[in-house]
Amino acid sequence: MPELAPTLAVVGGGQLARMMAQPAIALGLPLRLLAEAEGVSAAQVIPDQVVGDHRDLATLREVTAGCSVVTFDHEHVPTEHLHALEADGIAVRPGPDALVHAQDKGVMRERLAELGVPCPRNAIVTEAADVEAFGLPCVLKTTRGGYDGKGVWFVDGDDWRDTCAEAFAAAREAGVRILAEERVDFRRELSALVARSPSGQAAAYPVVASTQRDGICHEVVAPAPDLDPDLAASAQQVALRIAGELGVTGVLAVELFETTDGRVLVNELAMRPHNTGHWTQDGAVTSQFENHLRAVMDLPLGSPAPRARWTVMVNILGGPNPSVGRLYDGFPHAMARDPHLRVHLYGKELRPGRKVGHVNAYGDDLEDCLERARHAAAWFRGDLGNESE
Repeated sequence: MPELAPTLAVVGGGQLARMMAQPAIALGLPLRLLAEAEGVSAAQVIPDQVVGDHRDLATLREVTAGCSVVTFDHEHVPTEHLHALEADGIAVRPGPDALVHAQDKGVMRERLAELGVPCPRNAIVTEAADVEAFGLPCVLKTTRGGYDGKGVWFVDGDDWRDTCAEAFAAAREAGVRILAEERVDFRRELSALVARSPSGQAAAYPVVASTQRDGICHEVVAPAPDLDPDLAASAQQVALRIAGELGVTGVLAVELFETTDGRVLVNELAMRPHNTGHWTQDGAVTSQFENHLRAVMDLPLGSPAPRARWTVMVNILGGPNPSVGRLYDGFPHAMARDPHLRVHLYGKELRPGRKVGHVNAYGDDLEDCLERARHAAAWFRGDLGNESE
């Protein structure tokens, strides 16, 4: 009998874990899932699963028993539990000493400042007077737990004290701190995605441009159009340096501001496959999901080179009316209209603002790719063709 590959434990049952399953099958790599509930996105495609709470150490030990490595769909596992798993002999990738920089924005800002990485001006604040001293307008963020626009407040105008009161109340309830950051005058948002293995091999994907709506990633263009080559190289170098200095294993997404005066500033870090890397499933030689698996298992990394001149990813989000939308029923129109379109659904029910899938369109003409991807995403969402409904 051939020797079986070691089992990889994945904590978190969202769409990122779901999209790890396909390259894991191709690699012959067994996955074991810790799902937060029955039937969640990844649980639909990974049969070896435990249902439980990622904040419970006994549950984490149950899902990692007999596994050589554990990795993550999200960054919310308590750091002390990850140290306990390491003490048990499990390879935690990314490790807790790296992951804490994605878990806590205050820790991340402090460490990046030590490294001289360009970031927006920032400070930990504890009351409205601190915010006023920091300077308005500014952005307040909870140091832990915020995502997709949650845990973020824009402080400006006559009601700034009320905004501060709301932010500090939320922070006290959650037991976290508040970070103040300057409002950056930026041209657009970029993302530099890299993968790094424990042995130090690294691969950098082309820098992409992302568009956000209501704090949620709406679409991604790869590579970022009209990006100065020197600035693109600088962004990749920043991401590779952060990955190396923090000891990241797996995929690292560095979200960046491209400022109006031609600089890049680090906005956020994510140490897992990332929404701005979904284009790689169809637009790169090796997807971010496969390279994440290769990296955490310390296998040689695959090429991050693009397969086409342009790839556009557009998220499919639930609209304001959850009864409007097609998802699986949208395939006949979308596929007939565009045989080259690639659709990825997450097995989730439509809810307002919820990410339920994405589409990728690739080719040599950027405007054509944008039109195709936007049309398909709108069709699945239910924004097109509902005149008679």
